[in-house]
Amino acid sequence: MTAPPEAWPRPYWQPSDETIVLHFYVFGRFAADLAIPAARYASQGLPDGVALQRFGHNALRGWEGYPLKGALGELLKDDAPAAFEQARAAPDVLVVRGELSDRDSLDYLRDTLGVLAGLLDVGGSAILDPQILTLFDAGAWRRHYLVTGGAPPRNHVLILRKADEEHGRSVIHTRGLRKFGRPDLCLRGVPDAHAGQAGVLCERLVELQALGARFDEGQPMEVEGLPGELVAHPGGSLDDPRFNNTHVAFDWPV
Repeated sequence: MTAPPEAWPRPYWQPSDETIVLHFYVFGRFAADLAIPAARYASQGLPDGVALQRFGHNALRGWEGYPLKGALGELLKDDAPAAFEQARAAPDVLVVRGELSDRDSLDYLRDTLGVLAGLLDVGGSAILDPQILTLFDAGAWRRHYLVTGGAPPRNHVLILRKADEEHGRSVIHTRGLRKFGRPDLCLRGVPDAHAGQAGVLCERLVELQALGARFDEGQPMEVEGLPGELVAHPGGSLDDPRFNNTHVAFDWPV
């Protein structure tokens, strides 16, 4: 009898009405009768609400949302040219996508990642995670996600920096927390000299939310080394292209 897979708990979980969104493209050459060795990776298969669809690659190239063209395609090509060429040349595309209610464990993510890993073993050559604007070849994906005990939450999100309206300050924000059913993060007005500190703080907040924590309007947070509190301001829209998600903003204390 096979032992059940190790649970991935969320020790800080607070219930919410947020929706978990998973979305991946797997490029490769797959047998007609596809058998996915997900159990090899402690996966019980795709969770209810997450589905796998198979397409011939040529059938997708003219689709308006085809991810290897337009601005996203150019970004992916510049960031990972070898993986981009592998993806573009692949004859098949598998789309793994679904929405789930918020829950008190990350078992759904463990199971989905196990399916993706299994697909790399049976013909997958590249995986695109559009929520973090990242295309991985098979080796890079395995190194990033097949970590004993599960990859850290930081590996599942993108942390970005851009110039703020005020000279000498930056905005630090994330993408990808919809995988955890949580809003993304935005630190506003960060002095450029403190950008590194803000990035580390973002990683800590990503982990808290991935493990189930939530931030309410007006909730204060003390951070060692800052002259004042950070105060949470949830808002935004799922249609905001910067986040592809709602977000929680924090203004850096002066």
